[in-house]
Amino acid sequence: MTRKQNIIKTAINDQIIDNNLTAIGIMDLDGLRKTVNDAYQAFPANFFHTFAVKANALVKVLEPLREYGMGAEVASPGELLIALTAGFSAENIIFDSPAKTIQDLRTCIKNGIALNIDNLQELERIDAIMLEYPESTSVIGFRVNPQIGGGKIGSTSTATATSKFGYALVDGDNRNELINIYKNRPWLKSIHTHSGSQGCELSLMANGIKIITELAEEINDLIGVQQITRLDIGGGLPVNFSSEVVKPSFQDYADILEAEVPLLFTNKYQVKTEFGRAIVAKNGVIITRVEYTKNSGGRHIATTHAGAQIITRTAFLPKSWPIRVTGYTSDGVERSEQTSEIVTTDVAGPCCFAGDLICSNQALPKLERNDYVMVHDTGGYYFTNHFDYNSLPRVAVYTVSGNDDDLTIKTIRKGESLEDVLNKM
Repeated sequence: MTRKQNIIKTAINDQIIDNNLTAIGIMDLDGLRKTVNDAYQAFPANFFHTFAVKANALVKVLEPLREYGMGAEVASPGELLIALTAGFSAENIIFDSPAKTIQDLRTCIKNGIALNIDNLQELERIDAIMLEYPESTSVIGFRVNPQIGGGKIGSTSTATATSKFGYALVDGDNRNELINIYKNRPWLKSIHTHSGSQGCELSLMANGIKIITELAEEINDLIGVQQITRLDIGGGLPVNFSSEVVKPSFQDYADILEAEVPLLFTNKYQVKTEFGRAIVAKNGVIITRVEYTKNSGGRHIATTHAGAQIITRTAFLPKSWPIRVTGYTSDGVERSEQTSEIVTTDVAGPCCFAGDLICSNQALPKLERNDYVMVHDTGGYYFTNHFDYNSLPRVAVYTVSGNDDDLTIKTIRKGESLEDVLNKM
């Protein structure tokens, strides 16, 4: 059996899933460790990888990521608190947000937490706060938008001409203005860009990183010393949702970066990344029970309890965020074309709108009432990005670890009760 088959078998045998199941999430800690190791093995020692907490903000997922050697990239006071609770030290945290409050900035600068400046008005605030804390160890830099264009998914493209993120490098005389800003502030030690995301080509990402690397070199040359010592190249490595194959791999990305921006690999700069989806997506699954099946207009419909409240992006943008499903019988046997009729299927969620579908018009082995559906590659942006549609509760999340023939499953977040739902209202 595959590891995923063993996971669902173990969940059934341990009575974690049964006839009362609505939906659960499971994170594979052994897979997570391997993914982090793959990232570090692909890059030289001057690279330090941080995890984008927004991709999976569970403390019990962040703790092993810290143990495996990652830092944390946070984008809100809540994410910062979660990262600190998970044990990340201040020097291994980066704070990114286009809407930092004065309190956010003061917290970072007072406590030595790195931050990336989004705009000139934010810079004015930091100028004042730096007078309060002249000995701050916070590594501060600008987030630069190289304005090189977007990928296939407009809503996640961050380097377009009109992106909400960062300092627009190409507009007007902005480039020279930014150089002068660095020349007049010796505490600006870093420079940052995040030009990639799902749907972006690696060549586009590398181009954005090349631009800020060349800019850092220009600034350092004009100042006469290496004032900028850190390059924060962001994350955004795409994930293959169409199969189990990991592509592009971290090594694929490293190879392109080394070819396009070889200076990154010379140890001249500390290089930080902010990978999120690429770290956790393939190490998580959602398992849900088929409550009912029926036929409508020649389509087989299997209604489950995992819909837009958990799998939000897929439900609202199915063409941009397609996702795979596998059916299992109630005793954990995978449904296949050898054992089940192949039928055109919609796998639906419980939310009261027609577009609440995990997948649509897919040729799948026929699902039956009380079957289980495993939704693959959901470790990122699904478990902790709950959408309170129909006041549906957050689902329980578990970790799995160990050899395939001796798996251990532990609860890391209990599912919400109806009383919990009421108390939020």
